[in-house]
Amino acid sequence: MSYSKNAESLQRVPFFEGLSATELETVACVMIERFYPKGTVLFLEGDKGEALFVIRQGRIKISKASVDGRQQILQILKDGDIFAEVILFDQGPYPATAEAAEDSTCWLLRSTDMGKLLQSQPMLAVTLLQIMSRRLRQAQLLIRDLALHDAYGRMAGLLLQFSRHEGKKTKDGVLLDLELTRQEMASMIGTSRETVTRILSRFQKDGILTLDKQRIIIRDEEKLCDWT
Repeated sequence: MSYSKNAESLQRVPFFEGLSATELETVACVMIERFYPKGTVLFLEGDKGEALFVIRQGRIKISKASVDGRQQILQILKDGDIFAEVILFDQGPYPATAEAAEDSTCWLLRSTDMGKLLQSQPMLAVTLLQIMSRRLRQAQLLIRDLALHDAYGRMAGLLLQFSRHEGKKTKDGVLLDLELTRQEMASMIGTSRETVTRILSRFQKDGILTLDKQRIIIRDEEKLCDWT
């Protein structure tokens, strides 16, 4: 793919909004495009941090290992999202593990190249800090939920979070097209796949939501809030 094609694609990534065509070309010239088949580990928690990643297409799972060795999914990121941005500021190792949840293509921007870009475009640094602040807040909510809520409360909190950030309003309620397996949802709230299935069935029986494979329609957000 030519640099101009890459620059045109970068223009649709929210993080790069505001850059001129010339600046986008500069970014395109130094970024590296890589394809990761489903299940590929991009990097492990503790590996030397070397680059910021931008998802061109696909889904990337960000996770940490819990004390007992189980996987705790922190986020499932999609097209246009960036990750591993923290290494630009502390020059430390990757703080979590990244794995391709499906066949994915990412752009890599090495730390040295991003450092030069941030010096010439300080507003990008502000955007990065906003992203990091939002993710810190989400991490704090996750810690709170794990400590204070049972599995039903954590599941309700997760669905409400998806509703606010990814939900689409329809005549039947708020549609969540999550593309998440029950196991992935279980790993996000620290429980088992069977428990997630049982909770969702209970919520459906109570008229809170409707299930359609990986699609969920939240019909009563107030009742869902009562569980949190």
